[in-house]
Amino acid sequence: MRARLVVFPVKGRNWCFSRSIDPLSPETASSCNTPTTLKQLWHKLTSSEKHNSNNVELVVDFVSHKMNNAWIGLEKAPQGSMKNKIHGLGLKLLSGVKPSEMFLISISKEVSQVEVTYPSSLNARLVRRRLRHIAMRGTILHNKYLYGSVSLLPLTFVFSVLPLPNVPFFWILYRTYSHWRALQGSEKLLQLVSNDSHTQNFGFSNVKGSEAEHNNSERETSNLQGVPSILVPSGELEELIQSGGKTDDGLSKCAILNICTIYKLNPIDVLKYRNSM
Repeated sequence: MRARLVVFPVKGRNWCFSRSIDPLSPETASSCNTPTTLKQLWHKLTSSEKHNSNNVELVVDFVSHKMNNAWIGLEKAPQGSMKNKIHGLGLKLLSGVKPSEMFLISISKEVSQVEVTYPSSLNARLVRRRLRHIAMRGTILHNKYLYGSVSLLPLTFVFSVLPLPNVPFFWILYRTYSHWRALQGSEKLLQLVSNDSHTQNFGFSNVKGSEAEHNNSERETSNLQGVPSILVPSGELEELIQSGGKTDDGLSKCAILNICTIYKLNPIDVLKYRNSM
């Protein structure tokens, strides 16, 4: 499966790394195979002849499914209720998660090729170097934070004896899952972009319109299914950055939202890059 990544500077040395949202991604279909009950989970664990790592994936996906359902339940809670207040607290906690972590989580195990779109004024080697840097840094940080989160789970579980919802435990549980996925994404991204000899560059700097540019990209890369990473300079993205204007906070919010709309990016995560260090 190919994932489209969009890379561009937002403020000084702060660059945005984001994956285009694809509602028809095969990851959606694979999520349908996730066990939803303990009985289904046990059946898959005992009937499959898979390796232990795949069994761990099943358990992680099962826990993730349960957490998603619980979060949806909090989101639908009546205004002013305890569940609604917990949901508001969760949103505040989630707002502190770094956008680079969300980007690495989006690089799932199903991704076998990345198409990197970047402004045509940037050097391809610099873009590839920055991608390798964020991947290498992610493997170090999230490996450390993963062990830290796991060590805190028993401590926060003690709060279950209280009559209130154990928010610290579930938050640490989510952070454990998040660091696990970010670590996997870091390793996958590093694998895809670390081999310089397999990275191709295509010049579309004179192409106008995102649809035409994307069609050219699809046509040129259709014969490169075995290439792990493809760097595609974009004239349109360069024009959006230059015409969008800059403020003291870097690239203007209006320009960022336009880029997010055209390239199908998550604006909440992209806007965080302006203030990240």
